[in-house]
Amino acid sequence: MTATSLFSKVAHRLSAIWLEFITGLLWWVVGYLPSHHLRRFFYRTAGMKIGTGSTLHMLGRVYDPRHIAIGEDSIIGEQFVLDGRRQLPGSKGGLTIGNHVDIASQVMIWTSEHDLADPTMKPKEEPVEIADYVFIGPRVIILPGVTIGRGAVVAAGAVVTKSVPPLHMVAGIPAKQFATRNEAALGYKLGRARWFQ
Repeated sequence: MTATSLFSKVAHRLSAIWLEFITGLLWWVVGYLPSHHLRRFFYRTAGMKIGTGSTLHMLGRVYDPRHIAIGEDSIIGEQFVLDGRRQLPGSKGGLTIGNHVDIASQVMIWTSEHDLADPTMKPKEEPVEIADYVFIGPRVIILPGVTIGRGAVVAAGAVVTKSVPPLHMVAGIPAKQFATRNEAALGYKLGRARWFQ
């Protein structure tokens, strides 16, 4: 092993340990703060981009906040998982959530998974994009590489393995279309989040 590759390996490992420490603080401390303003402050301080009027409820888990961007007037329910990992060389990971997006409780959004075709099960990272006016029901799981189009709806408990076109309503495991949404239904504001949650 050359000195350069050794230095690179050590630097990568130290960076990973630092990120694990920050992630731990966000889980163990920030996630329990009963104030939307304080949580937003600390998430932003950790590198997350959060638009005006958007909020994240309590008890959430955030992986690599530096690569998570949330638009305006979006609400994320309690016990969420947001994965912004983009650590691998050449990775395109990261999470983007648009404006006026309503994400219910216990939703998990992943940008990193194991490559099951690789004998070492190395990680692979792919971005997730959620467009404006999307509604995601409780306990939905969204896997890496998925784009959810403007105004789409994901029903409770669905597992989204493929991208969802705009205005499509999907449900099931894996999620499949069951209806479409009317474009005229979009244009609303979500309003304020509940206090102390």
